[in-house]
Amino acid sequence: MSDPVVDKIKTHPKYLELRRKRNGLGVLLTILMLVVYYGYIALIAFDKAFLAQPIGTGVTTVGVPIGMGVIIFTIIITAIYVKRANGEFDQLTKDILKDATK
Repeated sequence: MSDPVVDKIKTHPKYLELRRKRNGLGVLLTILMLVVYYGYIALIAFDKAFLAQPIGTGVTTVGVPIGMGVIIFTIIITAIYVKRANGEFDQLTKDILKDATK
């Protein structure tokens, strides 16, 4: 059994555009996150001496701000995805539904 609305949506040019853009962004952000996260883990594994260097005369080491950078990077790429999803992707979805239910 096939729903005609679903069939219209699957073949709608804006739906195909939405899938392409959303999947492309998802793959890009995933790759960036993996590079940053595993880069930090590799740094921990292979250059502990670098991360253990104190900053200035305090007890904070280089690893702490780099680790915070990983967390902040995660928040930033999440915000980028949410901004695109709430703006461009939601508008495309509304257009698709409007055209499909005519």
